[in-house]
Amino acid sequence: MTQRPTLRIGTRGSRLARWQADWVAGQLSDLDIDVEMVLISTQGDLRDGPIEDLGGQGVFTREIQRALLEKRIDVAVHSLKDLPTDPVEGLGLAVVPARESAADVLLTADNGGLESLPAGCRVGTGSLRRQAQLLHANPELDVQPIRGNVETRIAKLDKAEYGAIVLAEAGLKRLQLEHRISQVLPTTIVLPAVGQGALGLETRIDDNDTCRLLAPLDHAESHAAVIAERTLLATLRGGCLAPIGAWGRWDDSQLVLDAVCLDEKGTQRLAAGGLSDGQEPAQLGEQVAQDLISAGALELIGRS
Repeated sequence: MTQRPTLRIGTRGSRLARWQADWVAGQLSDLDIDVEMVLISTQGDLRDGPIEDLGGQGVFTREIQRALLEKRIDVAVHSLKDLPTDPVEGLGLAVVPARESAADVLLTADNGGLESLPAGCRVGTGSLRRQAQLLHANPELDVQPIRGNVETRIAKLDKAEYGAIVLAEAGLKRLQLEHRISQVLPTTIVLPAVGQGALGLETRIDDNDTCRLLAPLDHAESHAAVIAERTLLATLRGGCLAPIGAWGRWDDSQLVLDAVCLDEKGTQRLAAGGLSDGQEPAQLGEQVAQDLISAGALELIGRS
């Protein structure tokens, strides 16, 4: 009897991260591949405070990438919005499974929408991107930082520490918490984070066996969309904490990319977009980024 291959999956220990890793494990099991789960604590898990004060980009990924490079694991499962665009020598994004919703959602105590929030309403978000876009839509909101996993943030809303909070729809769906959603925020108001709603499976680039085993999990359309988004972000040199939103998606046979860049207070907003046949998604991302740069995006990012 041929021995089933085994892959060691590295993941954070939060409930959402475990869901993501367990989903990948289930897909691999269906392919007759055994899985060993390796839980890894990251800097973002171990320390409190605003993410930008914890060392910036990579606070949820660096330790997992280190384990991959040291061959303690074979594949890292990331929330793709947390994975920096700066390349790590020896590692590569091998697979992007089919993407869940990329949207942001509003949760409120009274189940009202954004338009019903009163002046001075305390809105919790850990993202400068969300903060800037919310303030652009309504400068009278009191947007404040919030930390913790999904359940912790919802508990703070329930304790009336905030009048509303903003989260990713994908995470709530994966945790079966859709019933807490008061409003799916229109992309005309809040464009999502680069890679939001998508998982990224990272491997060592020279590990051909692991890449071959993972290949059936890749969803070509989702992969192309996030490559366009990630290239845009890399070209802008904004990093995952900058007030930049981007949304790549397919419209029939066209890959469409919309993007925005704002200052931290949301007083200025630049938008750009483009489309292509999707054969060169990185080229589309660079094109839209250059349009934003021509409009003054780098100056806005520098002030945030």
